[in-house]
Amino acid sequence: MPLSAPVNRALRHRRAITAEAYLREDGLWDIEARLTDTKPRDIPLAGGGVRPIGQPLHDLWLRVTIDLRMNVVDAEACSDWVPYPGHCDTIGPAYRQLIGLNLMKGFRKAVRERLGGVAGCTHLTELAGILPTTAIQAFAGDVFKIRDGASDDSNPEPPYQLHGCHALHFEGEVVRQFYPRWYGHQPKPRARADAPPASPPQSPQAPQAIADDDGGAPHRSTGTSG
Repeated sequence: MPLSAPVNRALRHRRAITAEAYLREDGLWDIEARLTDTKPRDIPLAGGGVRPIGQPLHDLWLRVTIDLRMNVVDAEACSDWVPYPGHCDTIGPAYRQLIGLNLMKGFRKAVRERLGGVAGCTHLTELAGILPTTAIQAFAGDVFKIRDGASDDSNPEPPYQLHGCHALHFEGEVVRQFYPRWYGHQPKPRARADAPPASPPQSPQAPQAIADDDGGAPHRSTGTSG
């Protein structure tokens, strides 16, 4: 259902975040995110001058290239529009520190450790947080087989999208109707996940869990189709 009707109001700021995934001709994937901040008026800048209406305060890009196991093999960032030109837009090379991380293994925690605070750009580091679930959505049905709970599914583990959100709870109505085999399933506790990537398996696997941002026990992925 839609949001309730708002009171009379005036737009003062718009932040837009987009993310896209591309399959490259070399078999790798680019996950590309963009953040823009705009205002429906001229913007006085602290350093002097005015950013005219229609020009963004921020226009930032972040791209990671990943393999089929979600290892980051390349990364780059650029800042096309910033409030302090010549300063904000020099941080791009720092985001090459994302290389070697794995989107499914402590990624957000590792990003904060490497690029939090003055080590990075607040907005680019925030943007990095949407990369894991964007990659999962991109891989679902393309790299990872989407299992529908059919009776001939011999996999002893439940489909990875289950029990990752309130709608797909093992004791919920969606699971009862569409995944009856797993209705009432009791998940096994998993070992603690560390931030550094482990040795990859021999073939790509659907994600089973994502480590919590605080480094705690992993939870089932919510970034799935369906």
